[in-house]
This record gives sequence, structure tokens and C-alpha cells, in this order.
Amino acid sequence: MQFSIWHWAIVLLFIGVPAFFAVRSAYKPVKNPEELVGFGGWLMLLAIGQALSPLRTLASLGSSSDGYSQLMLVSNGPMVVYGEVVLLLAFMVLQIVVLVAMLRRSLRFKQLFLAQWIAIPVVFILDAIWISTILGVPVGQVVSEEALAASIGWFVLAGLWVAYVYRSVRVRNTFTRVKASAQVANAA
Repeated sequence: MQFSIWHWAIVLLFIGVPAFFAVRSAYKPVKNPEELVGFGGWLMLLAIGQALSPLRTLASLGSSSDGYSQLMLVSNGPMVVYGEVVLLLAFMVLQIVVLVAMLRRSLRFKQLFLAQWIAIPVVFILDAIWISTILGVPVGQVVSEEALAASIGWFVLAGLWVAYVYRSVRVRNTFTRVKASAQVANAA
């Protein structure tokens, strides 16, 4: 698979331009940093993406249903299908936990968002190893170039958002809520 100059231009457009503006806005001096609170600016884009991420995982599961039905006829196929479905559902649960932490403005959001980012390649690798082991085929036959490129692309894009989450003043000011039990313990 070869990429033309237009493919690289599109990649630069989708990754480079948002990264440029994110870095530029991160170094832009703010007159009153305390005013940067809540879901606005770049954080609103992150919130929309996080809200849509479980739906994307669910759509991925749905689009694989034809492949799953074919795989169910193969020896050990049902075990592969059930394992992959469990893995994707576990990832979707993590995405929902991160979404809830974000909506509750929890202090744990940053760590959970980082864990979600790390889970992208972990899920991909575990899935490839699972299928390869159960079916007894080399990993190279299980993983397509398109799937690898898509996983790397999502990992890089999510990595830019992780950098934003850890550098943003708005994120630091917005995610300040701790559990009520921790607040009571600190007050005593």
C-alpha cells in the first residue's frame, strides 16, 4: 500500500493543523487564567470526541458482525469471536468510565484518559495475539495493514489529546472535584 502526496496532505491536515493550534494556544498568554473553567474551547472538542468514542467502539463491533458470522463456522472460531467481543466491550466500559469521570469533573479524569490512551495499542495487540493463538496462524495473517495504520493513527491522535489534557490551564481549572468521602476526610 502506497500513500500519494494527497494522502499525506490529508494526514497533515487532520493531525498537523489541530496539533499546531493546540500547541499555539497552550503557549498563548492568558490575562486571567482563573476564568478558563468549564467545557469550552479545545476541551469542548475533547468532550465531544470522548462522548462519541463508546459509540465508535460499538459501531466497530457492529461492522465486524459479518466477519464474526463467518468465523463462527471455523474450528475454534466461536472462542475467537467471544474473546474479541469481550475485549472490545471491556474497552468500551473503560471509555464510558472516562466519560463519566469527565462529566463529573473528577480529578481522576486525567489518569483515566491516559489509561484509555494506553489501552488503544494494548487492545489491538491483545486482540491480534488472541486470534493468532486460538486459530494457530501467524500474527501477520491476522493483522492487516489498514487495521495497523488505523490503530496507529488513533493512538497518535489520542496522544495529542493526552498532551493537551496534561498541559491545559482550562483542564487544570475544570477537573477539581474529588469524592465527597475524601472531602469529609480532609475536613476532619
